Amino acid sequence: MPSDALSAWKARLHQGLSALEASSQRRSLAEIHGVNFCSNDYLGLAGDPGLRAAVAQAVSNAEKVGGTGSRLLSGQTEEWRVLEDEFAEFAGTESALFFTTGYAANIGLLSSLVGRDDVVFSDERNHASLIDGIRLSGARKVIYPHLNLNALEDALRQASGAPWRKVIVSESVFSMDGDTAPLVELANLAEKYHAALILDEAHATGVHGPTGHGLAVAAGLAPKVLAIIHTCGKALASAGAFVCGPGVLKEHLLNHARTFIFSTALPPYFAAQIRAALGLAEGMDAERASLLQRASTFRAALESEGFDTAGTASQIVPVLLGHNDATLDAAEHLQREGFAIRGIRPPTVSEGASRLRLSLTTRISEEELSRLLHSLVRWRSRQSSLAVARHA
Repeated sequence: MPSDALSAWKARLHQGLSALEASSQRRSLAEIHGVNFCSNDYLGLAGDPGLRAAVAQAVSNAEKVGGTGSRLLSGQTEEWRVLEDEFAEFAGTESALFFTTGYAANIGLLSSLVGRDDVVFSDERNHASLIDGIRLSGARKVIYPHLNLNALEDALRQASGAPWRKVIVSESVFSMDGDTAPLVELANLAEKYHAALILDEAHATGVHGPTGHGLAVAAGLAPKVLAIIHTCGKALASAGAFVCGPGVLKEHLLNHARTFIFSTALPPYFAAQIRAALGLAEGMDAERASLLQRASTFRAALESEGFDTAGTASQIVPVLLGHNDATLDAAEHLQREGFAIRGIRPPTVSEGASRLRLSLTTRISEEELSRLLHSLVRWRSRQSSLAVARHA
């Protein structure tokens, strides 16, 4: 028989899940099928034969296929040293340190870099990993309205006479809206008010900037930024992330970032996968241009039909529908039509901002985009007809 304490805990957990169910916010795991609009494999490298061959060769040549321990114990190998040097060059920075996930990179960076004597200015739509890293740091935080530089400057001005250090944190391409931060203006504000700048390039890596090097490189800002986070699990079809920046930052993280210090290293062959993906991505200028052009055309077509795309300027194209029920209904309709699409609901986005997040990749054709648009228009027409019938 379960103890009374265990029964009470289970009952509370069931109550919490029932509440999520009632508000159409309960999540579940399911394999997706159809034309994939959920994937962050922007360059299609996850199925690339060249990358597959490079991984197979690396595994075949590997002396070991396990990390065996943290990098500070037994997990450090020449493969990781070489890769980090190459990635620093890619990012335009002095150094780079690899973390096993992007979440671990942001948590480890922020929780070890800033503290109670610092203040962090964070865009309200920054990724959860950035938010959690700031919370764990114990730093004072100022959340400014999304991309509102006037509000950011007002907050920086108010803090200008205080003794604490100041850090501005922003994504370059925002994961849910697909819009981009004005990096030059952010850097100018940082310089004006003696603040450091941290940029998360997760959704820009491999897709934006010269040969996919990101928007910080495109703006000529990489050497001026305290830290740039580049992830490998999206356009690079691998896993993990690099924190890039000055050499002293890498040494600091080696000694203080708990998510690095206490994580088992990935096996050495995985470094070869990232290196191969990086080489392939740098040679895909035509694919990058085509992807971004198709995204722009698709965005314009959606807007011409009256859909709200949240000001996107990237390969991420949201369709804001507002309510949870409408978003889930649209997603289910599109799934029946052969599209792998899921509704994004609170708490991932704010209340009233539920949406379809359409993630475009090089694997999706113009014909499939056109078919999706027509299917979405049909869904809206059906919704309108049902609403008229209910009020008749």
